[in-house]
Amino acid sequence: MAIDINRERLLTISAAATSLQHRPHVATVWRWVQSGVRGVKLETILIGGRRYTSKEALERFIDRTTAAANGEVIPVRSAKQRERAIAAAEAELAAAGI
Repeated sequence: MAIDINRERLLTISAAATSLQHRPHVATVWRWVQSGVRGVKLETILIGGRRYTSKEALERFIDRTTAAANGEVIPVRSAKQRERAIAAAEAELAAAGI
């Protein structure tokens, strides 16, 4: 899932580090962005040359890394699957007259 700038609370990477209860170092959060943990990367967006994440993206990251640590399978959609889902949703909205 991508960050929705209209619905999610954006945070700079340093603000994301301080927003978490155990306050990881900002370098740790950057590592989550660049390398990830257990195959899961923290979602970010780039606005005006500055990198942001969101409170919701942090929650998704924590949920996915916890699931990976517990041995659960993390469902991943391919770009084609995402495009098909978007096309289906748009067709459904068009059929409903929205």
